[in-house]
Amino acid sequence: MTRGRRHRPERLAALIRETLAETITTRVKDPRVGFVTITGVQVAPDGSHAAVQVSVLGDEDAKQQALEGLQSARGFLRSDLARRLTLRVTPDIAFSLDRGIEHAQRINQVLADLRRDQPDRTEEP
Repeated sequence: MTRGRRHRPERLAALIRETLAETITTRVKDPRVGFVTITGVQVAPDGSHAAVQVSVLGDEDAKQQALEGLQSARGFLRSDLARRLTLRVTPDIAFSLDRGIEHAQRINQVLADLRRDQPDRTEEP
């Protein structure tokens, strides 16, 4: 395996992420797709599939609506990728919610609550 082929999925993932982000913000007109951020893309070694993780601002209903809107736009997004990127195979796209940011916020909230509930230890007897 040549050196360039070893890193191809990572380079392709970055290119897909950038292209999809631009297309979603400028060309997808579905009102369900609100404030969507692409947080990650993993591409299969053969380039046939791309798993796209997204973060969505809003409540759980808004997140599900945005995911449905993205699923509905999959064909358009894939054809746009094919048009804009010169690939032998245009990957099939699958969207999923990235809950990592929510999880980190919840951990920060728990830690803040614990700190607030602890007595001040700066005062030594």
